[in-house]
Amino acid sequence: MIDLWKKIEQKVFSPLYLLYGIESYLINETKQKLVNNMLTEEEMDFNLSTYDLEEVPIEVALEDAETFPFMGEKRLVILQNAIFLTSEKGKQKVEHNLLKLEEYIQNPPDYTILVFIAPYEKLDERKKITKLIKKYASVFEAKKLKDAELKSWVIGKVKLNGVTIDEDAAELLITLSGTNLMMLSSEIDKLSLFIGENNKIDKATVERLASRTLEQNIFSLVDKVVHRNISDALRIYYDLLKQNEEPIKILSILANQFRLVYQTKELSRRGYGQQQIASHLNVHPFRIKLAAGQAQLFSEEELKRIMHLLAKCDYQMKTSSLDKVMIIEMFLFQLK
Repeated sequence: MIDLWKKIEQKVFSPLYLLYGIESYLINETKQKLVNNMLTEEEMDFNLSTYDLEEVPIEVALEDAETFPFMGEKRLVILQNAIFLTSEKGKQKVEHNLLKLEEYIQNPPDYTILVFIAPYEKLDERKKITKLIKKYASVFEAKKLKDAELKSWVIGKVKLNGVTIDEDAAELLITLSGTNLMMLSSEIDKLSLFIGENNKIDKATVERLASRTLEQNIFSLVDKVVHRNISDALRIYYDLLKQNEEPIKILSILANQFRLVYQTKELSRRGYGQQQIASHLNVHPFRIKLAAGQAQLFSEEELKRIMHLLAKCDYQMKTSSLDKVMIIEMFLFQLK
């Protein structure tokens, strides 16, 4: 990722790019870097085209790509939803002339940069067209960042704002605001603006100003339960209610967090590493790291009992006339 971005910023371009994966923020950021470094604002009107390949045949886009640029040296043609690179079915059937695309890929014009965007977790490596594009294009897989990569991304993003951040502050920001890159980017911009250029974001600033996701508040609630601090757990619960969060939604996320703690504990017992657990459960590695810390403070029997209580609460919320706020209060009191 970093190497690709550096080349783009140095204006060293490839005639073909393939951006694929499920981390849409990274794909959009890479796409924007191409636009900003290739074209001036005036050139964008004439030499930037975007096509949705679930709606437009590839040959229409290629005809544009083979047209000489107007008032500039380069054309940038972006092809969204390159569905033919996967085994997935598109929203509607569009016939693509892949033979024409194969010819283009092997002999692209030097005045056009063609960008394939495939927002899918996997490509179909058996397909000839997939093999061909991967052979000739600069390929970027936008997958969820690992723990260390995520922290490096935060530090790098902060640096772009002319600010620095402590490593422990970067980790706290991820803990509080979650692993969604769009959310983190917004928080980084807010913190950078507050701290001012050429200054450092420290842990205290993050603690004071960073927004907490609902999931993070639930994580904190669980953490209070872990340490048998029920009064603080109730305080967090009442704060969530003041923010107009519905008890049934709180219960659902609470159950998900305890389920994750239980699954992490069980898979760790079987010898799985944290990265393997994250892959097995399709959860961000950072969340597994946090869940693993909480799992150590519960016995398997305690977690089973808590899961049973949560199932009972869910049943009561959906079938009984009991006050929904009180149902969760009763759950928390039973954990003392």
